[in-house]
Amino acid sequence: MIAPSIHEEFKAAVGPGWYKHDTETLVSYSYDATPLYQAMPDGVVFPASTAEVSAVMKVCARHKIPLIGRGAGSNLCAGTVPMQGGLVMVMTRMNRLIEIDQNNLTATFQTGLNTKKFHLAVEETGLFYPPDPSSMIICTMGGNIALGAGGLRGLKYGTTKDYVIGLEAVLASGEIIRTGGKLVKDVAGYDLTRLLVGSGGTLAILTEATVKLVPRPEYRRSMIAIFADLQSAARTVSQIVASRITPCTLEFMDKATIQVVEDFAKIGLPTDAEAILAIEQDGDERLVERDLLKIEEICRQQGAIQVKIAATPEEGAKVMEARRSALAALSRLRPTTILEDATVPRSRLADMVLEIQRIALKYNVQICTFGHAGDGNLHPTAMTDARDPEELHRVEQAFEEIFSVAIAMGGTITGEHGVGMVKAPFLEWKVGAAGVNIMKGIKAAFDPDHILNPGKLFAETRKRIVYKNGADDFTPLEPLEGHGLEQEHGQQPIAVKESAQEEG
Repeated sequence: MIAPSIHEEFKAAVGPGWYKHDTETLVSYSYDATPLYQAMPDGVVFPASTAEVSAVMKVCARHKIPLIGRGAGSNLCAGTVPMQGGLVMVMTRMNRLIEIDQNNLTATFQTGLNTKKFHLAVEETGLFYPPDPSSMIICTMGGNIALGAGGLRGLKYGTTKDYVIGLEAVLASGEIIRTGGKLVKDVAGYDLTRLLVGSGGTLAILTEATVKLVPRPEYRRSMIAIFADLQSAARTVSQIVASRITPCTLEFMDKATIQVVEDFAKIGLPTDAEAILAIEQDGDERLVERDLLKIEEICRQQGAIQVKIAATPEEGAKVMEARRSALAALSRLRPTTILEDATVPRSRLADMVLEIQRIALKYNVQICTFGHAGDGNLHPTAMTDARDPEELHRVEQAFEEIFSVAIAMGGTITGEHGVGMVKAPFLEWKVGAAGVNIMKGIKAAFDPDHILNPGKLFAETRKRIVYKNGADDFTPLEPLEGHGLEQEHGQQPIAVKESAQEEG
Protein backbone atom coordinates (compact mmCIF):
# COMPACT_ATOMS: atom_id res chain seq x y z
CA MET A 1 0.00 0.00 0.00
CA ILE A 2 1.11 3.54 -0.71
CA ALA A 3 0.72 5.93 2.22
CA PRO A 4 -1.50 9.03 1.75
CA SER A 5 1.51 11.33 2.07
CA ILE A 6 3.24 9.49 -0.79
CA HIS A 7 0.16 9.82 -2.97
CA GLU A 8 0.61 13.57 -2.53
CA GLU A 9 4.25 13.34 -3.57
CA PHE A 10 3.28 11.64 -6.83
CA LYS A 11 0.59 14.25 -7.48
CA ALA A 12 3.14 16.99 -6.94
CA ALA A 13 5.50 15.32 -9.45
CA VAL A 14 3.03 15.11 -12.37
CA GLY A 15 0.04 17.26 -11.42
CA PRO A 16 -3.09 16.14 -9.53
CA GLY A 17 -4.96 15.09 -12.66
CA TRP A 18 -2.24 12.72 -13.82
CA TYR A 19 -1.86 10.53 -10.75
CA LYS A 20 -4.74 8.19 -9.99
CA HIS A 21 -5.46 5.52 -7.39
CA ASP A 22 -9.22 5.04 -7.68
CA THR A 23 -10.44 1.47 -8.04
CA GLU A 24 -11.54 1.82 -11.68
CA THR A 25 -8.11 3.04 -12.79
CA LEU A 26 -6.26 0.43 -10.75
CA VAL A 27 -8.31 -2.38 -12.30
CA SER A 28 -7.74 -0.95 -15.80
CA TYR A 29 -3.97 -1.21 -15.35
CA SER A 30 -3.90 -4.52 -13.50
CA TYR A 31 -3.44 -6.59 -16.69
CA ASP A 32 -2.05 -6.43 -20.22
CA ALA A 33 -2.69 -8.45 -23.39
CA THR A 34 -1.26 -11.61 -21.81
CA PRO A 35 -4.02 -14.04 -20.80
CA LEU A 36 -4.24 -15.38 -17.23
CA TYR A 37 -2.14 -12.72 -15.47
CA GLN A 38 -3.57 -9.93 -13.34
CA ALA A 39 -2.50 -8.03 -10.22
CA MET A 40 -3.64 -4.72 -8.78
CA PRO A 41 -1.24 -1.77 -8.64
CA ASP A 42 -1.37 0.77 -5.83
CA GLY A 43 -1.29 3.79 -8.13
CA VAL A 44 -1.05 4.82 -11.78
CA VAL A 45 0.93 7.81 -13.03
CA PHE A 46 0.92 9.49 -16.46
CA PRO A 47 4.10 11.59 -16.87
CA ALA A 48 4.43 14.18 -19.64
CA SER A 49 8.20 14.71 -19.63
CA THR A 50 11.50 13.11 -18.74
CA ALA A 51 11.74 15.51 -15.77
CA GLU A 52 8.44 14.19 -14.44
CA VAL A 53 9.59 10.58 -14.91
CA SER A 54 12.72 11.42 -12.93
CA ALA A 55 10.74 13.08 -10.15
CA VAL A 56 8.44 10.06 -9.84
CA MET A 57 11.40 7.68 -9.84
CA LYS A 58 13.05 9.60 -7.00
CA VAL A 59 9.91 9.20 -4.88
CA CYS A 60 9.84 5.45 -5.64
CA ALA A 61 13.54 5.15 -4.80
CA ARG A 62 13.14 6.89 -1.44
CA HIS A 63 10.23 4.72 -0.40
CA LYS A 64 11.29 1.48 -2.16
CA ILE A 65 8.05 1.38 -4.18
CA PRO A 66 7.97 -0.98 -7.19
CA LEU A 67 7.53 0.78 -10.53
CA ILE A 68 6.32 -0.83 -13.74
CA GLY A 69 6.71 1.04 -17.03
CA ARG A 70 3.90 0.58 -19.54
CA GLY A 71 3.12 1.64 -23.10
CA ALA A 72 -0.13 0.38 -24.66
CA GLY A 73 -0.11 -2.90 -22.72
CA SER A 74 -0.17 -4.99 -25.90
CA ASN A 75 2.69 -7.30 -24.90
CA LEU A 76 2.20 -11.07 -24.62
CA CYS A 77 4.70 -11.99 -21.87
CA ALA A 78 2.94 -10.37 -18.88
CA GLY A 79 5.69 -7.77 -19.02
CA THR A 80 3.59 -4.93 -17.58
CA VAL A 81 1.49 -6.74 -14.97
CA PRO A 82 2.24 -5.26 -11.49
CA MET A 83 2.66 -8.60 -9.73
CA GLN A 84 4.07 -6.97 -6.59
CA GLY A 85 1.79 -3.97 -6.60
CA GLY A 86 3.42 -0.57 -6.61
CA LEU A 87 3.15 2.10 -9.28
CA VAL A 88 2.34 1.66 -12.98
CA MET A 89 3.90 4.42 -15.10
CA VAL A 90 1.95 4.86 -18.35
CA MET A 91 4.06 6.55 -21.03
CA THR A 92 1.37 7.37 -23.60
CA ARG A 93 1.32 11.13 -22.85
CA MET A 94 4.96 11.23 -23.94
CA ASN A 95 4.08 10.66 -27.59
CA ARG A 96 5.83 13.43 -29.50
CA LEU A 97 7.74 12.81 -32.72
CA ILE A 98 10.64 15.14 -32.00
CA GLU A 99 12.44 15.02 -35.33
CA ILE A 100 12.91 13.23 -38.63
CA ASP A 101 16.47 14.06 -39.65
CA GLN A 102 16.70 13.48 -43.41
CA ASN A 103 20.36 14.43 -43.49
CA ASN A 104 21.39 11.74 -41.00
CA LEU A 105 18.54 9.31 -41.84
CA THR A 106 17.38 9.16 -38.22
CA ALA A 107 14.23 9.86 -36.22
CA THR A 108 13.97 10.89 -32.59
CA PHE A 109 10.78 10.55 -30.54
CA GLN A 110 9.31 10.16 -27.08
CA THR A 111 8.71 6.51 -26.30
CA GLY A 112 4.92 6.73 -25.90
CA LEU A 113 4.55 7.40 -29.63
CA ASN A 114 2.16 5.02 -31.42
CA THR A 115 4.04 2.69 -33.77
CA LYS A 116 1.65 2.99 -36.72
CA LYS A 117 1.62 6.79 -36.51
CA PHE A 118 5.40 6.77 -36.49
CA HIS A 119 5.52 4.56 -39.60
CA LEU A 120 3.15 6.82 -41.48
CA ALA A 121 5.02 9.99 -40.53
CA VAL A 122 8.34 8.52 -41.63
CA GLU A 123 6.96 7.24 -44.95
CA GLU A 124 5.53 10.68 -45.78
CA THR A 125 9.15 11.87 -46.06
CA GLY A 126 10.13 9.07 -48.45
CA LEU A 127 11.97 7.15 -45.73
CA PHE A 128 11.21 3.81 -44.12
CA TYR A 129 11.32 2.24 -40.64
CA PRO A 130 11.15 -1.52 -41.28
CA PRO A 131 10.24 -3.20 -37.90
CA ASP A 132 6.52 -3.96 -38.10
CA PRO A 133 5.08 -5.89 -35.13
CA SER A 134 1.61 -7.26 -35.78
CA SER A 135 0.21 -5.06 -32.99
CA MET A 136 1.59 -1.89 -34.58
CA ILE A 137 -1.82 -0.23 -34.79
CA ILE A 138 -2.03 -0.07 -31.00
CA CYS A 139 1.48 -0.58 -29.59
CA THR A 140 4.05 2.10 -28.76
CA MET A 141 7.59 2.56 -29.96
CA GLY A 142 8.83 2.41 -26.37
CA GLY A 143 7.13 -0.93 -25.86
CA ASN A 144 8.71 -2.22 -29.07
CA ILE A 145 12.14 -1.17 -27.78
CA ALA A 146 11.60 -2.51 -24.27
CA LEU A 147 10.78 -5.99 -25.60
CA GLY A 148 12.91 -6.02 -28.75
CA ALA A 149 9.88 -6.45 -31.00
CA GLY A 150 10.15 -8.17 -34.35
CA GLY A 151 7.59 -8.36 -37.12
CA LEU A 152 6.85 -9.71 -40.57
CA ARG A 153 9.78 -7.94 -42.22
CA GLY A 154 12.43 -9.29 -39.87
CA LEU A 155 14.00 -11.69 -42.39
CA LYS A 156 15.20 -8.95 -44.73
CA TYR A 157 15.47 -5.94 -42.46
CA GLY A 158 16.06 -7.25 -38.95
CA THR A 159 14.17 -6.32 -35.78
CA THR A 160 13.90 -3.35 -33.43
CA LYS A 161 17.32 -3.93 -31.88
CA ASP A 162 18.93 -3.38 -35.28
CA TYR A 163 17.58 0.17 -35.57
CA VAL A 164 17.84 1.76 -32.12
CA ILE A 165 21.01 3.86 -32.00
CA GLY A 166 20.36 6.21 -29.10
CA LEU A 167 18.29 6.33 -25.92
CA GLU A 168 17.38 8.64 -23.10
CA ALA A 169 16.53 6.68 -19.95
CA VAL A 170 15.76 7.27 -16.30
CA LEU A 171 17.43 4.97 -13.80
CA ALA A 172 15.83 3.61 -10.64
CA SER A 173 17.57 6.38 -8.70
CA GLY A 174 15.93 9.06 -10.84
CA GLU A 175 19.18 9.86 -12.65
CA ILE A 176 18.89 10.54 -16.38
CA ILE A 177 21.32 8.96 -18.83
CA ARG A 178 21.79 9.23 -22.59
CA THR A 179 23.31 6.50 -24.71
CA GLY A 180 24.44 6.48 -28.33
CA GLY A 181 23.15 9.13 -30.71
CA LYS A 182 22.98 9.92 -34.44
CA LEU A 183 26.14 7.95 -35.01
CA VAL A 184 27.06 5.20 -37.42
CA LYS A 185 30.05 4.24 -35.28
CA ASP A 186 30.37 4.46 -31.49
CA VAL A 187 32.45 2.06 -29.38
CA ALA A 188 32.92 4.30 -26.32
CA GLY A 189 32.63 1.75 -23.54
CA TYR A 190 29.95 -0.86 -23.06
CA ASP A 191 27.06 -0.71 -25.51
CA LEU A 192 24.39 0.51 -23.09
CA THR A 193 21.95 1.16 -25.93
CA ARG A 194 21.89 -2.49 -26.94
CA LEU A 195 21.72 -3.53 -23.29
CA LEU A 196 18.59 -1.46 -22.67
CA VAL A 197 16.85 -2.68 -25.83
CA GLY A 198 14.90 -5.76 -24.81
CA SER A 199 15.43 -5.22 -21.08
CA GLY A 200 11.68 -5.12 -20.47
CA GLY A 201 11.67 -2.18 -18.08
CA THR A 202 13.85 -4.01 -15.56
CA LEU A 203 16.87 -1.69 -15.91
CA ALA A 204 15.47 1.78 -16.65
CA ILE A 205 12.47 3.69 -17.95
CA LEU A 206 13.02 4.70 -21.58
CA THR A 207 11.82 8.24 -22.33
CA GLU A 208 13.31 9.11 -25.74
CA ALA A 209 14.85 7.12 -28.57
CA THR A 210 16.73 7.72 -31.79
CA VAL A 211 16.41 5.13 -34.56
CA LYS A 212 18.00 4.84 -37.96
CA LEU A 213 15.88 4.99 -41.10
CA VAL A 214 16.37 3.66 -44.63
CA PRO A 215 15.07 4.83 -48.03
CA ARG A 216 11.51 3.71 -48.65
CA PRO A 217 11.34 0.85 -51.17
CA GLU A 218 9.91 2.07 -54.44
CA TYR A 219 8.03 -1.11 -55.29
CA ARG A 220 6.40 -3.99 -53.42
CA ARG A 221 4.62 -7.13 -54.61
CA SER A 222 3.21 -10.21 -52.87
CA MET A 223 2.45 -13.84 -53.63
CA ILE A 224 1.18 -16.96 -51.92
CA ALA A 225 2.32 -20.55 -52.34
CA ILE A 226 0.05 -23.43 -51.36
CA PHE A 227 1.33 -26.81 -50.23
CA ALA A 228 -0.16 -30.24 -49.60
CA ASP A 229 2.36 -31.07 -46.86
CA LEU A 230 4.44 -29.22 -44.29
CA GLN A 231 7.78 -30.63 -45.40
CA SER A 232 7.44 -29.14 -48.87
CA ALA A 233 6.68 -25.73 -47.42
CA ALA A 234 9.67 -25.92 -45.07
CA ARG A 235 12.01 -27.09 -47.83
CA THR A 236 10.83 -24.17 -49.92
CA VAL A 237 11.74 -21.69 -47.17
CA SER A 238 15.25 -23.13 -46.91
CA GLN A 239 15.71 -23.19 -50.68
CA ILE A 240 14.57 -19.58 -51.11
CA VAL A 241 17.11 -18.38 -48.57
CA ALA A 242 19.83 -20.66 -49.96
CA SER A 243 19.28 -19.22 -53.43
CA ARG A 244 20.55 -15.83 -52.18
CA ILE A 245 17.09 -14.27 -52.31
CA THR A 246 15.98 -12.45 -49.17
CA PRO A 247 12.26 -11.67 -49.33
CA CYS A 248 10.89 -8.76 -47.37
CA THR A 249 8.34 -11.12 -45.83
CA LEU A 250 8.15 -14.91 -45.72
CA GLU A 251 5.24 -16.02 -43.54
CA PHE A 252 3.82 -19.44 -42.69
CA MET A 253 0.34 -20.65 -41.75
CA ASP A 254 -0.64 -24.23 -41.00
CA LYS A 255 -3.93 -25.80 -42.05
CA ALA A 256 -5.82 -25.03 -38.86
CA THR A 257 -4.77 -21.38 -39.02
CA ILE A 258 -5.63 -21.11 -42.74
CA GLN A 259 -9.16 -22.32 -42.07
CA VAL A 260 -9.77 -19.85 -39.27
CA VAL A 261 -8.18 -16.90 -41.07
CA GLU A 262 -10.18 -17.55 -44.24
CA ASP A 263 -13.40 -17.73 -42.25
CA PHE A 264 -12.43 -14.38 -40.72
CA ALA A 265 -10.96 -12.50 -43.71
CA LYS A 266 -12.73 -14.25 -46.64
CA ILE A 267 -10.04 -13.56 -49.23
CA GLY A 268 -10.12 -16.96 -50.95
CA LEU A 269 -7.46 -18.92 -49.05
CA PRO A 270 -7.63 -22.68 -49.81
CA THR A 271 -8.88 -24.26 -46.60
CA ASP A 272 -7.85 -27.77 -47.64
CA ALA A 273 -4.14 -26.86 -47.92
CA GLU A 274 -1.75 -28.17 -45.28
CA ALA A 275 0.40 -25.04 -45.37
CA ILE A 276 0.64 -21.64 -47.02
CA LEU A 277 3.62 -19.37 -47.50
CA ALA A 278 2.78 -15.67 -47.84
CA ILE A 279 5.72 -13.97 -49.53
CA GLU A 280 6.43 -10.31 -50.23
CA GLN A 281 9.40 -8.63 -51.89
CA ASP A 282 10.24 -4.95 -52.11
CA GLY A 283 12.88 -2.75 -53.73
CA ASP A 284 13.67 -1.90 -57.35
CA GLU A 285 10.75 -2.97 -59.55
CA ARG A 286 12.89 -4.93 -62.00
CA LEU A 287 14.66 -6.82 -59.22
CA VAL A 288 11.41 -7.51 -57.36
CA GLU A 289 9.84 -9.05 -60.46
CA ARG A 290 12.98 -11.10 -61.07
CA ASP A 291 12.98 -12.36 -57.48
CA LEU A 292 9.30 -13.30 -57.53
CA LEU A 293 9.71 -15.32 -60.72
CA LYS A 294 12.66 -17.16 -59.15
CA ILE A 295 10.71 -17.75 -55.94
CA GLU A 296 7.76 -19.06 -57.94
CA GLU A 297 10.09 -21.50 -59.69
CA ILE A 298 11.52 -22.69 -56.36
CA CYS A 299 8.04 -23.14 -54.89
CA ARG A 300 6.96 -25.32 -57.81
CA GLN A 301 10.20 -27.32 -57.74
CA GLN A 302 9.65 -28.05 -54.05
CA GLY A 303 6.11 -29.28 -54.53
CA ALA A 304 3.77 -26.30 -54.28
CA ILE A 305 0.40 -27.26 -55.68
CA GLN A 306 -0.43 -23.64 -56.52
CA VAL A 307 1.47 -20.35 -56.68
CA LYS A 308 -0.29 -17.05 -57.17
CA ILE A 309 1.38 -13.66 -57.59
CA ALA A 310 -0.87 -10.77 -56.59
CA ALA A 311 -2.12 -8.88 -59.61
CA THR A 312 -2.38 -5.55 -57.79
CA PRO A 313 -0.86 -3.95 -54.66
CA GLU A 314 -4.31 -4.04 -53.08
CA GLU A 315 -4.59 -7.79 -53.60
CA GLY A 316 -1.16 -8.30 -52.10
CA ALA A 317 -2.02 -6.10 -49.13
CA LYS A 318 -5.08 -8.26 -48.43
CA VAL A 319 -2.88 -11.36 -48.17
CA MET A 320 -0.53 -9.71 -45.68
CA GLU A 321 -3.37 -8.22 -43.67
CA ALA A 322 -4.96 -11.66 -43.50
CA ARG A 323 -1.73 -13.00 -42.02
CA ARG A 324 -1.62 -10.09 -39.54
CA SER A 325 -5.18 -10.93 -38.53
CA ALA A 326 -4.33 -14.50 -37.52
CA LEU A 327 -4.43 -13.82 -33.77
CA ALA A 328 -7.69 -11.89 -34.01
CA ALA A 329 -9.22 -14.68 -36.09
CA LEU A 330 -8.10 -17.41 -33.71
CA SER A 331 -9.33 -15.51 -30.67
CA ARG A 332 -12.91 -15.94 -31.91
CA LEU A 333 -12.81 -19.71 -31.37
CA ARG A 334 -12.61 -20.05 -27.58
CA PRO A 335 -12.87 -17.77 -24.54
CA THR A 336 -9.09 -17.76 -23.93
CA THR A 337 -6.37 -17.49 -26.58
CA ILE A 338 -2.74 -18.01 -25.60
CA LEU A 339 -0.26 -17.00 -28.29
CA GLU A 340 3.35 -18.06 -27.71
CA ASP A 341 6.55 -17.74 -29.68
CA ALA A 342 9.54 -19.98 -30.12
CA THR A 343 12.30 -19.85 -32.70
CA VAL A 344 14.27 -22.65 -34.35
CA PRO A 345 16.80 -22.71 -37.19
CA ARG A 346 14.99 -22.44 -40.53
CA SER A 347 16.10 -25.96 -41.44
CA ARG A 348 14.06 -27.32 -38.49
CA LEU A 349 10.85 -25.48 -39.36
CA ALA A 350 8.89 -28.53 -40.52
CA ASP A 351 10.23 -30.62 -37.64
CA MET A 352 9.06 -27.98 -35.19
CA VAL A 353 5.59 -27.67 -36.67
CA LEU A 354 5.19 -31.46 -36.65
CA GLU A 355 6.35 -31.55 -33.02
CA ILE A 356 3.81 -28.89 -32.10
CA GLN A 357 1.09 -30.98 -33.72
CA ARG A 358 2.29 -34.10 -31.89
CA ILE A 359 2.36 -32.26 -28.57
CA ALA A 360 -1.13 -30.86 -29.13
CA LEU A 361 -2.45 -34.39 -29.68
CA LYS A 362 -0.51 -35.71 -26.68
CA TYR A 363 -2.13 -33.22 -24.32
CA ASN A 364 -5.47 -33.09 -26.16
CA VAL A 365 -5.39 -29.34 -26.72
CA GLN A 366 -6.15 -27.19 -29.76
CA ILE A 367 -3.04 -25.45 -31.13
CA CYS A 368 -2.74 -23.60 -34.42
CA THR A 369 0.66 -22.50 -35.73
CA PHE A 370 1.67 -19.53 -37.84
CA GLY A 371 4.68 -17.28 -37.89
CA HIS A 372 7.71 -15.86 -39.58
CA ALA A 373 9.01 -18.81 -41.58
CA GLY A 374 11.91 -16.85 -43.01
CA ASP A 375 13.55 -16.44 -39.62
CA GLY A 376 12.25 -19.63 -37.98
CA ASN A 377 10.03 -17.75 -35.52
CA LEU A 378 6.77 -19.65 -34.96
CA HIS A 379 3.68 -18.69 -32.98
CA PRO A 380 1.92 -21.79 -31.63
CA THR A 381 -1.44 -20.51 -30.42
CA ALA A 382 -3.70 -22.43 -28.04
CA MET A 383 -7.44 -21.88 -27.95
CA THR A 384 -8.72 -22.83 -24.52
CA ASP A 385 -10.92 -21.70 -21.61
CA ALA A 386 -9.35 -20.28 -18.47
CA ARG A 387 -12.45 -21.39 -16.54
CA ASP A 388 -11.43 -25.03 -17.03
CA PRO A 389 -8.40 -25.57 -14.75
CA GLU A 390 -7.77 -29.12 -15.95
CA GLU A 391 -7.65 -28.11 -19.61
CA LEU A 392 -5.55 -25.06 -18.81
CA HIS A 393 -3.03 -27.27 -17.02
CA ARG A 394 -2.74 -29.42 -20.14
CA VAL A 395 -2.13 -26.29 -22.22
CA GLU A 396 0.66 -25.25 -19.85
CA GLN A 397 2.22 -28.72 -20.09
CA ALA A 398 2.03 -28.56 -23.88
CA PHE A 399 3.82 -25.21 -24.04
CA GLU A 400 6.51 -26.37 -21.63
CA GLU A 401 7.24 -29.29 -23.94
CA ILE A 402 7.16 -27.00 -26.99
CA PHE A 403 9.83 -24.76 -25.40
CA SER A 404 11.89 -27.84 -24.53
CA VAL A 405 11.72 -29.10 -28.11
CA ALA A 406 12.67 -25.68 -29.50
CA ILE A 407 15.78 -25.57 -27.30
CA ALA A 408 16.63 -29.14 -28.31
CA MET A 409 16.57 -28.09 -31.96
CA GLY A 410 19.05 -25.31 -31.32
CA GLY A 411 16.34 -22.68 -30.93
CA THR A 412 15.15 -20.33 -28.21
CA ILE A 413 12.21 -19.83 -25.87
CA THR A 414 11.25 -16.47 -27.37
CA GLY A 415 12.13 -14.77 -30.63
CA GLU A 416 10.28 -11.49 -30.24
CA HIS A 417 7.74 -11.46 -27.40
CA GLY A 418 10.30 -11.11 -24.62
CA VAL A 419 10.72 -12.99 -21.34
CA GLY A 420 8.54 -11.04 -18.90
CA MET A 421 6.83 -13.36 -16.44
CA VAL A 422 5.69 -16.00 -18.90
CA LYS A 423 9.14 -17.19 -20.01
CA ALA A 424 11.09 -16.36 -16.83
CA PRO A 425 11.02 -19.94 -15.49
CA PHE A 426 12.62 -21.15 -18.75
CA LEU A 427 15.32 -18.49 -19.13
CA GLU A 428 18.07 -20.70 -17.72
CA TRP A 429 17.39 -23.29 -20.42
CA LYS A 430 18.58 -20.80 -23.00
CA VAL A 431 21.36 -18.83 -21.28
CA GLY A 432 22.57 -21.27 -18.61
CA ALA A 433 23.17 -20.66 -14.92
CA ALA A 434 26.23 -18.51 -15.57
CA GLY A 435 24.27 -16.37 -18.00
CA VAL A 436 21.47 -15.84 -15.49
CA ASN A 437 23.98 -14.84 -12.81
CA ILE A 438 25.57 -12.28 -15.14
CA MET A 439 22.14 -10.84 -15.91
CA LYS A 440 21.34 -10.63 -12.20
CA GLY A 441 24.58 -8.73 -11.65
CA ILE A 442 23.63 -6.24 -14.37
CA LYS A 443 20.20 -5.84 -12.81
CA ALA A 444 21.76 -5.11 -9.41
CA ALA A 445 24.06 -2.47 -10.91
CA PHE A 446 21.18 -0.60 -12.53
CA ASP A 447 18.56 -1.22 -9.86
CA PRO A 448 20.11 -2.23 -6.50
CA ASP A 449 16.78 -2.16 -4.65
CA HIS A 450 14.99 -4.18 -7.34
CA ILE A 451 12.11 -1.74 -7.69
CA LEU A 452 11.95 -1.68 -11.51
CA ASN A 453 9.42 -4.21 -12.83
CA PRO A 454 10.09 -6.80 -10.11
CA GLY A 455 9.21 -10.42 -10.77
CA LYS A 456 10.06 -10.21 -14.46
CA LEU A 457 12.93 -11.96 -16.24
CA PHE A 458 14.12 -13.79 -13.09
CA ALA A 459 11.52 -16.22 -11.80
CA GLU A 460 11.10 -17.45 -8.24
CA THR A 461 10.90 -20.94 -9.70
CA ARG A 462 12.74 -22.40 -12.64
CA LYS A 463 11.85 -25.34 -14.84
CA ARG A 464 13.92 -28.47 -15.11
CA ILE A 465 13.47 -31.39 -17.47
CA VAL A 466 12.79 -34.84 -16.03
CA TYR A 467 14.09 -37.74 -18.12
CA LYS A 468 12.78 -41.28 -18.51
CA ASN A 469 15.52 -42.74 -16.32
CA GLY A 470 14.44 -40.48 -13.46
CA ALA A 471 17.36 -38.07 -13.71
CA ASP A 472 16.71 -34.37 -13.88
CA ASP A 473 18.69 -31.36 -14.92
CA PHE A 474 18.36 -27.63 -15.23
CA THR A 475 20.22 -27.59 -18.54
CA PRO A 476 18.40 -27.75 -21.87
CA LEU A 477 18.56 -30.67 -24.24
CA GLU A 478 21.40 -30.69 -26.76
CA PRO A 479 20.44 -30.50 -30.46
CA LEU A 480 21.62 -33.72 -32.03
CA GLU A 481 21.01 -35.51 -35.30
CA GLY A 482 17.76 -37.12 -36.31
CA HIS A 483 14.63 -36.28 -34.40
CA GLY A 484 16.34 -33.49 -32.57
CA LEU A 485 15.34 -34.63 -29.09
CA GLU A 486 17.88 -37.38 -28.41
CA GLN A 487 20.41 -37.20 -25.60
CA GLU A 488 23.80 -38.89 -25.68
CA HIS A 489 22.47 -41.67 -23.46
CA GLY A 490 19.16 -42.04 -25.23
CA GLN A 491 17.19 -39.94 -22.76
CA GLN A 492 14.06 -38.15 -23.87
CA PRO A 493 12.15 -35.62 -21.81
CA ILE A 494 8.87 -36.83 -20.34
CA ALA A 495 8.00 -33.98 -17.99
CA VAL A 496 9.02 -30.60 -16.74
CA LYS A 497 8.91 -29.68 -13.08
CA GLU A 498 9.62 -26.62 -11.00
CA SER A 499 12.29 -25.94 -8.43
CA ALA A 500 12.53 -22.93 -6.16
CA GLN A 501 15.34 -20.50 -6.69
CA GLU A 502 16.22 -17.26 -5.06
CA GLU A 503 14.85 -14.11 -6.67
CA GLY A 504 17.72 -12.14 -8.17
